[in-house]
Amino acid sequence: MANWITRRKFLITSGLAGIALKSPMLFANASGIPTSSPITRRIPGANESIPAIGMGTWITFNVGGDEQLVAQRTRVLKTFFDLGGTVVDGSPMYGTAADVIGEALDSLDAHDRIFAATKIWTGDESETRQEAARSGRRWGLDQFDLLQVHNLLGWQGHLETLKQMKASGEVRYIGITTSHGRRHREFAQIMEREPLDFVQLTYNVLDREVENRLLPLAQERGIGVIVNRPFQGGSLFRRFQSEPLPGWAGEAGISNWAEFFLKFIISHPAVTCAIPATSKVEHMKENMGALYGALPDADQRQRMADYVRSL
Repeated sequence: MANWITRRKFLITSGLAGIALKSPMLFANASGIPTSSPITRRIPGANESIPAIGMGTWITFNVGGDEQLVAQRTRVLKTFFDLGGTVVDGSPMYGTAADVIGEALDSLDAHDRIFAATKIWTGDESETRQEAARSGRRWGLDQFDLLQVHNLLGWQGHLETLKQMKASGEVRYIGITTSHGRRHREFAQIMEREPLDFVQLTYNVLDREVENRLLPLAQERGIGVIVNRPFQGGSLFRRFQSEPLPGWAGEAGISNWAEFFLKFIISHPAVTCAIPATSKVEHMKENMGALYGALPDADQRQRMADYVRSL
């Protein structure tokens, strides 16, 4: 677990102490505390497991210095932690999101509850350590659990430095990312020859290209997989939210569309963690529902894919 250093305390005016979570009764009691164990995945090659649902911060946590919005995002993060989450993913390119994460962690005194993952995003391949240090100051951490080269920008130089940082104990895990289905051929080539702990890629019930090569390669090479854009940036809800769930959804442990989309992803044997993003507490509760209960089997996964194609 990442260590932490004291940051400037930021006054949150909304009274976090009074939050009472009311989680889906499938996995929580009246106090909102989960009553069953979360679904976890072992990190390949490591004696460590992480929850299969994490949290992304792109757009949703980029709220500048607005105190009310920072307080609201802090409630979102509190809900995430209280319902069993640990993996939070960010990037320097996400505007003020890193600062908001840092303020929220301070307010919640939650530095010891997070599996902190961020990215290196600079074309200067000599700036790897400096970029990581800047992000650490913004998050209020002196070490990240996972550092990833964002969208392969300057990946050769950054990855060499990240390998050195891992060897010296400056970071625990290293990886690379891509999104929107970009550069899969180059991505696979890097996976084949580099000692990666994680890859991050786009995968959801409609975007399934990674099933052909990247997911099997991750299993073959023993690489953890973090899935971004599990809701296609929200477009899956806009497209299907008004449609009914299939009658057999309950058999696959599914009670809403968020669980449908997320359980399809994390039930793939190559996937370690999915990182949906949200700015709303109620949506976070729905997302975290996918962390509990049954998962669809292979036949049910096929029925899920067939069902959305039929709508």
